[in-house]
Amino acid sequence: MTPQRDARGVLAAWLAYGIWGAFPLYFHALLPAGASEILAHRILWTFVLCLVVLVLRHELVALARQLRGRLAMGVGIAAYLIGINWFVYVYAVGIGRTNEAALGYFLNPIVTVGLGVLVLREHLRPLQWVAVGIGAVAALYLTLAGGGLPWISLALALSFGGYGLTKKRLGATLPALHSLSAETIFLLPPAVGLVWWLTATGEGTFTVDAPWHPLLLISAGIVTAVPLLLFAEAARRIPLVTIGLIQFITPVLQLITSVTVLDEHLAPERWVGFAIVWVALACLTVDSLRTAHRRRRPAPDECESLEPVEPL
Repeated sequence: MTPQRDARGVLAAWLAYGIWGAFPLYFHALLPAGASEILAHRILWTFVLCLVVLVLRHELVALARQLRGRLAMGVGIAAYLIGINWFVYVYAVGIGRTNEAALGYFLNPIVTVGLGVLVLREHLRPLQWVAVGIGAVAALYLTLAGGGLPWISLALALSFGGYGLTKKRLGATLPALHSLSAETIFLLPPAVGLVWWLTATGEGTFTVDAPWHPLLLISAGIVTAVPLLLFAEAARRIPLVTIGLIQFITPVLQLITSVTVLDEHLAPERWVGFAIVWVALACLTVDSLRTAHRRRRPAPDECESLEPVEPL
């Protein structure tokens, strides 16, 4: 791998995760649209953009031929998992709980490792076990100290972890553009139905503050696709461990934005919960760096974490 190739990959990863980290500001700008309307337009316009690109690249027929059998079923499961993730995230931003969304994405690597054990029967290294245990302690603490289950954080971590697990099982069957296109195809019918219902009942906001609000909703297609393509470029050029370390930019930016820009209050017990999670992430980071430094194939009793996948 040449230094130029590596530098381009790092830049692409920083841009991708930086854009995802700025999403709270974008979704906040889409108000007064609700979470369901934003989600529907995000799916609709992402599909339109993907369709245009597929037609221009003469790849539409090829995608149609690929979406059959078990692959189609797997893509459908992944699509609805990421749809749930998108909805919960936009909902959290809309009700002023962006910090809980950030916590969910901090928890995601820990949940991903846990799913590897429970579903894929992977064997963890000692530091990975420590990280999972500390993550469980963090979830228990936040539940007891907060007086209730941190459902937004857990829903985001579990849905995104499940999405990553599904993508892992599918393997590198579809290129990034085809994968995104296929997922939006599965999500398109409910999205179109929701937009139609909101328009028919007069509850939609698409025509509010024209032309800026409609343009912002339409831009959701570009805002969704660009970081995904940047991520795909990064994944081709730099090691997975590097991507895994850079991915923490997203929840850090979300947390900073929620406290400094969106003026969300973060209770002391919430800060303690974040601190516990960061200790777990430090364990995972040290373990990843050690494994990368050895530059050898893992022993039979060891395993690698699931690949990080595109968020939001």
